[in-house]
Order: sequence, then C-alpha cells, then structure tokens
Amino acid sequence: MTTTDEAVPVDAALSPPTEKAPAKLVAAMALAQFGLSIALLTPVTASLTIKVQTLVGTDNVIAVFGTVSSIGALAAFLANPIFGRISDRTTGRFGRRRPWLLIGIVGLAASELVLALVPNVVGIAIAWFAAQAFANAAQAALMASIADQIPPAQRGRVSGLIGVMQQSSKLGAAYVAQFLVANMLLMFLVPAVIGIVFLLPFLLLLPDRPLQARPPREGLRAVLKTFWLSPRRYPDFAYAWASRFMITMALYLFMTYRLLYMQYELDLSLARATAVMATGVLLYTVTLALAGQAAGWLSDKVGTRKPFVITASVIFSIGLVLLTQAHTAGGFYVAEVVLGLGFGIYMGVDLALVIDVLPGQDDSAKNLGVLNMANVLPQTLAPGIGALLIGVGGHNYDLLLSVAAAVCAVGALLIVPIRKVR
Repeated sequence: MTTTDEAVPVDAALSPPTEKAPAKLVAAMALAQFGLSIALLTPVTASLTIKVQTLVGTDNVIAVFGTVSSIGALAAFLANPIFGRISDRTTGRFGRRRPWLLIGIVGLAASELVLALVPNVVGIAIAWFAAQAFANAAQAALMASIADQIPPAQRGRVSGLIGVMQQSSKLGAAYVAQFLVANMLLMFLVPAVIGIVFLLPFLLLLPDRPLQARPPREGLRAVLKTFWLSPRRYPDFAYAWASRFMITMALYLFMTYRLLYMQYELDLSLARATAVMATGVLLYTVTLALAGQAAGWLSDKVGTRKPFVITASVIFSIGLVLLTQAHTAGGFYVAEVVLGLGFGIYMGVDLALVIDVLPGQDDSAKNLGVLNMANVLPQTLAPGIGALLIGVGGHNYDLLLSVAAAVCAVGALLIVPIRKVR
C-alpha cells in the first residue's frame, strides 16, 4: 500500500455505479457496519462510563467522563476526514478502502484492550483517543464504499439498512453491559472481537478497485481543504451538514448521559439501570429497524428524501420531551419507542440524501469525512454542554432533554432549503 503523490489524471474508472449492487455485498456491508459500530459504541453507551465510575466514584463521574468523551471525539473529528482523504488517494493492489478498514478495526480492538486494563484516567483518555482515531479510519472507508458501490436508485434502501445496523449495535452494547458488567476485560474485548469477525466478510467480498493512476501532488492549501467544503459553492451540502450536526447533537446530549440519567431520575442501582437500559434499547431498536427499512424503501419509491428527514426530526424531538416526564421504567420504555420511530425514519433516509448532494465521486471519502464532522463535533461538544446543563440547579436532566429537543427541531428546519433533492 502506498499513498504516492505524482501528478497524473484522475481515474475514469471511479465513476458512480449504475448497476444494482449484489445482495451478498449489501449484506456484508451491513454486517461490517454492525461490527464496527458495536465495537465503538459499547464504550460510548456503557462500558466507558462504568470504567470511569469505578476509578473516580459517582460524585466525579460526570465531569471526568465528559472530559474523556470530548478527548475521544476530538480524535474522531480529526481522523475521519484525514483518513478519508488518504483513502481516496491510496494506491496498491488491495484497493483504496480495504487497507484502512483492516487497519482501523485491528487498531480499535487493540485500543479497547488497553482501555480494559489501564488503571488511571490519563491512560483511559489516551486509549480512548486512539480507539476513536482507528475507528474513524475504518468508518471513513466504509462510508465511502457506499458511494463507490451503491447506485443512486438503491441508496435509500441501503442507507436504511446501514442506519438500522448502526442503531442495532446500541442494543448489542446495552446487553454486553448488562451481562458483562462484572467483568471489565470482557466488557471491552467481546465487542472488539465482534467488530473484527463481522468486518471480515466485507473485506473479502468488497470489489475495491485500485487506483491505476497516481493522484496529483497536493500543496498545504489542498491538504487544509480536507476539513472544508465551501457553503457558497455547495449550499445543499452545507444545509445537510448543519442539519445532521443539530440532530446528532440532540442524540448525544441524551445518549452520553443515558445511564446516569436512569440512575438518578429513575433512582436505579447500576445493575438495575443497565438492565432497564437494555430493555429500552431493545424496544428502540426494533422500532427503529422497522421504521428505517420502511422509510428507505418508500423514499426510493416516491423519489423524495426531505419530508422523511423533517418528519423524523420532529418525532425524535417529541421522544426527548417524553423523557422529561418519564419517572418510571415504563415511561422510559414509551419514550424509547418514540425515539426509535423518529431516528429510524431519519437513519433510513438521511444518508441517501447526503450522498445525493455529495459534491464529487473522486473525493467521496474526503467529502464524507467532512460530513462526518457533523457526527463527531457533537460528540466533542455534547459531554461538556450536557454537564453544564445538568449542573444548572443540580442534576437537571429535564433541562438537558428540553434543550436537546429544541436543537433537534432546528435540525429539521435546516433540511427545508435543500434544492438538489426533493
């Protein structure tokens, strides 16, 4: 594998696909997304919180966990577009995407082993930074593979399936936390092994065409553009980016503190909270899977994306408001179903909308990396913002959830000006 930079023409072979992708490739792509997501999201959902709590206690966990989460999200912010750009420019017989998928998942697994064993907060922060960097190297290559391999007419259904896999991984993460809460090593290693095993079929089946021509040399200005796409030149992409930023912020304001919310608001022990969370995420995931597949299929059929994303955002906002009134496990379950419905519709359509407004095929991984900043910036900001909101008046989870609902509603409005898709 090399990333050489001698100037030659761009490959004509990298034009968008026109033929329907085979079912086995789509299935392998979905499994790869599930494996990568469960390896990364198990710490985000539960195990990292539990690890920090065992070291610093319940009184300091919000501040320390917020700091560690922000450090990891900074790595994701930097790594996704950087490795996306490297992936676009990688030459060699193994293709552009496959090497970074492999490097990413193996590096993530090694980082999670360190997370399980490290005895202090500084070590956790360093290991989590590395885990996020490796995971986003793989994620950038995986998302670019969708643009590489899936034709526009099939993207709604495939993006819906990918969205379902991303969200279903949270269910796996919740059950890993429930059943392995007493074994710190297995709580980190089991998801990492699942990630490697589920990614292998995609590595073998991916028709990852190698670059035949070496990309042109890039100066410093071009490298800095790794993190930038002009909103003036690409307004539709800018609106899609801003919308995803707001909706993802709403999601992570809640998800980052979900376990602590249940311990405080529902007055549950750690063991009971992980069990209730697992059941709630099960209901969320089943609803999301049904809604995501239906929305993706229907979006392809009717040829529209925007109404689905707007509707989804409104429903998700309602679910967040319902959580402010949930003082029992039953109320929490109802809210999770509504959240699953909203986010299922969103995940079923949003990725297809984004790929439809993507500026160019040759830089698809880099451009998707810029888009992914809308995913990782909220992960950077949400822990700190969430901690501040919760601290207003002391354990103010109602304020946290109300702000998240308002942010999500703004995300829905930002879809309206997009012109390239209906």
